[in-house]
Amino acid sequence: MTFLSQRLRADLQRLLATPHLGRFFFCILGFLVVAGLAGREASAADPDRTVTTGSFTKADFEKHIEQLQKKIPSKDFTVILTPPFVVIGDESPEEVRRRSEGTVKWAVEKLKQAYFKQDPRQILDIWLFKDKKSYETNCKKLFGKTPDTPFGYFSQEAGALVMNISTGGGTLVHEIVHPFVAANFPNCPAWFNEGLGSLYEQSGELNGEIHGYTNWRLPRLQEAILKGKLTSFKTLCQTTDTDFYEKDRGTNYAQARYLCYYLQQKDLLKTYYRRFLTNRKDDPTGYKTLKAILERDDMDEFQKQWESYVLKLKYPRK
Repeated sequence: MTFLSQRLRADLQRLLATPHLGRFFFCILGFLVVAGLAGREASAADPDRTVTTGSFTKADFEKHIEQLQKKIPSKDFTVILTPPFVVIGDESPEEVRRRSEGTVKWAVEKLKQAYFKQDPRQILDIWLFKDKKSYETNCKKLFGKTPDTPFGYFSQEAGALVMNISTGGGTLVHEIVHPFVAANFPNCPAWFNEGLGSLYEQSGELNGEIHGYTNWRLPRLQEAILKGKLTSFKTLCQTTDTDFYEKDRGTNYAQARYLCYYLQQKDLLKTYYRRFLTNRKDDPTGYKTLKAILERDDMDEFQKQWESYVLKLKYPRK
């Protein structure tokens, strides 16, 4: 990305950080004219098809924003374009901008740096509701249902990441992972999709890269280990999506997360992702690739060692 395109993107974000949607729309139209002149050369046959980001054109964003205006619940919402997402929030404009730049933009850049070549296949909205009341009321109004999680979720059907942002930004980073997985890793099993997403619920930057830290899922996992209730890694990897989400969901998430955490700490996670992606037709569960990355034939013995490792972890970190 050139310095000029970074400046243009920053300018656009500042222009769009306004709760007044009429002024917002005129701002983006004006910006798009400038971006069309300063950006990549348009094709002679169709100059309006200049690419703005990924596979989306300025015409795509313009149409999307036009449709979005029709359903924004009130003037309390600020809209900020953060490619490939559009962020909509009902906190103060300054806070929505801070989350857009400090969480969404940062997570997108770091996740693409580590794992993903392709942007999501559609322009997605990120709805940041300021509290429980706003979250539940507006979910019902916008999507026709009350959310079944107090934190947030990603809906491919609705083309939206939906957050009760008062619970913290960790769920937001978690959910940002999912549309990137969908675009880059077809038929990724739930255990790895959720393991990778939940790894970054508690995350920061280490040596210029995104890094997951221990989080609130650790005590439940340690309790399950002490009670001898964990499934084997072979069973975890072979778990269907339905079983992963419906049978002992919390422990499944925790076990998947801390397997990913272990791989990260051993500098194996990115290599595992790439090899699993390459081998997915022959190894759809990822179990064979896991054994190969760990260089282990006896996975029962590895699990004992991993459980001992997990029991020594601390949360909160000291």
